[in-house]
Amino acid sequence: MTWFSGLLDLSFWQLVGVTLVLTHITIAGVTIFLHRCQAHRALDLHPVVSHFFRLWMWLTTGMITKEWAAIHRKHHAKCETVDDPHSPQIHGINKVLWTGVLMYVKESRNRETMERYGHGTPDDWIERKLYTPHEKLGVTLMLAIDVALFGVVPGLLVWVVQIAWIPFWAAGVINGIGHWFGYRSFKVSDASTNIVPWGILIGGEELHNNHHAYATSARLSNKWYEFDIGWLYIRIMETLGLARVRKIAPTPRFVAAKATVDMDILHSVIANRYDVMSRYADSLKAAWREEVDKLKEKSAERARVKAVRRSLHQDASQLAESDREHLKAVLDGNAVLAKIYAMREELAALWARSTASREQLLKQLQDWCTRAEASGIRVLEEFSQRLRSYAPLPPGALTAA
Repeated sequence: MTWFSGLLDLSFWQLVGVTLVLTHITIAGVTIFLHRCQAHRALDLHPVVSHFFRLWMWLTTGMITKEWAAIHRKHHAKCETVDDPHSPQIHGINKVLWTGVLMYVKESRNRETMERYGHGTPDDWIERKLYTPHEKLGVTLMLAIDVALFGVVPGLLVWVVQIAWIPFWAAGVINGIGHWFGYRSFKVSDASTNIVPWGILIGGEELHNNHHAYATSARLSNKWYEFDIGWLYIRIMETLGLARVRKIAPTPRFVAAKATVDMDILHSVIANRYDVMSRYADSLKAAWREEVDKLKEKSAERARVKAVRRSLHQDASQLAESDREHLKAVLDGNAVLAKIYAMREELAALWARSTASREQLLKQLQDWCTRAEASGIRVLEEFSQRLRSYAPLPPGALTAA
């Protein structure tokens, strides 16, 4: 051993590989333990696994479980408002991306946030006596371990990467880009996006829009082409008896359409409401194409209808004044599109009526289906049939957030 090589005497590429493994373990600790287990209670971990992650977080990040869970819960409760600890929609993408860790530290000192949102996190002897009061000791020990294993200069570089990994990828990229740029599988009320469909580098957290749609789901992937490596690790631990999944996002299931809308269908439609609205959007696109084809001999009117394609799929409140006026003019002149557009708003309002009883909601859905099937509009008739085909949720599935 020399002062440079350390106990392991690794080559440059071996050091790179070891660093990636170490930082990936940290990412796994954040997404599995801090995020899915502690903040959202989506799964339970075996005490040995749970404490390993607590120890690893203390050594590699100095983060306190209660602080992380509290800040993240507040983010969901106050998302995209001035009270959101790290919304790029409020603070700007550059501030969150590059100084997200400073915003985290600032919020961690907010006693009200800790008291209101930090409940249910570890509060045993080792948490009170070591991890919480001595958070800087952990990263100092990690530095000593890295230097001993890899040498002074390589060990210091490995340690710097370990320390900077979570502040950049979690506090910066996920909290920043995850609310700024990417694709959206679900039309949630906030600006969350899926950065890429393959959640590997950041443990599955890349699928941030999916998470905001089903916040307490232990699985972040929803589409067939999406991959959540954190979910893979959870499934392996579950197989080994080291984890127990409590809730996952529902996968829509269909049966033969029932003759009438009953309470099971109501529950299934509400639970799968993001899927319902996604499929309704497809129906609206089909109706739009049919209406455009009907106007082949009326070029001016056809052009007007073609121009509102994007506006049809947005809430009127999100449109610019000129776009709202243009959409209104087209809908006033096209009874089919106007009917489908209006009934979409009625359907979406069904799950917004939190004060209505189950019986009232059931009657409203039955009335919606009756009017859709009597409308004489093919896509509405077919969509009502689809609504009556949603199967009840299996045990363990959760409703949309």
